[in-house]
Amino acid sequence: MTQLPSPVTDTPRGRLIVFEGGEGSGKSTQAKLLAERIDALLTRQPGATELGARIRSIVLAEVGEGEPLCDRAEALLMAADRAQHVETVIEPALQSGRDVVCDRFIGSSVAYQGYGRGLDVDIVRSISGWASGGLWPNVTILLTVSEETAAIRTGGARDRIEAAGADFHRRVLSGFLEQAGDEDDWWIQVDGEGSVEEVHERVLDALREMLGVDL
Repeated sequence: MTQLPSPVTDTPRGRLIVFEGGEGSGKSTQAKLLAERIDALLTRQPGATELGARIRSIVLAEVGEGEPLCDRAEALLMAADRAQHVETVIEPALQSGRDVVCDRFIGSSVAYQGYGRGLDVDIVRSISGWASGGLWPNVTILLTVSEETAAIRTGGARDRIEAAGADFHRRVLSGFLEQAGDEDDWWIQVDGEGSVEEVHERVLDALREMLGVDL
């Protein structure tokens, strides 16, 4: 396995590589493959801690289950998950010099709760940055697929976010694309169509170009 080189600092740190994308984009599969290839810690948001698992069960409750959740509460729950996750999982790994591959991070809050739910994007971003303790990814990989591909891969809505409707998910995609365009120094957009192997090779090629390392 190839270990990405850490930046040269007094205390060598690992790199935080994040996968973002809408439902059915394939990001969870690709995050797992990359983590295995570079021997990184694989984690996710929400749900990677005990607190996060409880939050995930609320935010991603099955359709028709649980108390209705207002949009601001959803955004704050995601921020709480992120704070606990960074403090207890991500930051210790980075400080030890290990790379971390995370399935969703701040970009998802901005896209889903900001653009998707219609909350103030700057406020959502600010709260998310505060929750992460100022930690931002070294690289964010955005996987994009067509609505048709997403529908085939997800097989229909199962949780309250998947069931939010086509217009909601179009706004989410727009939010991801705007972030990728505005922050192209650390966002990479990768075509998620095709086989798992084909997408994996595209991810590796994009990372090689951005980081200048052999994977």
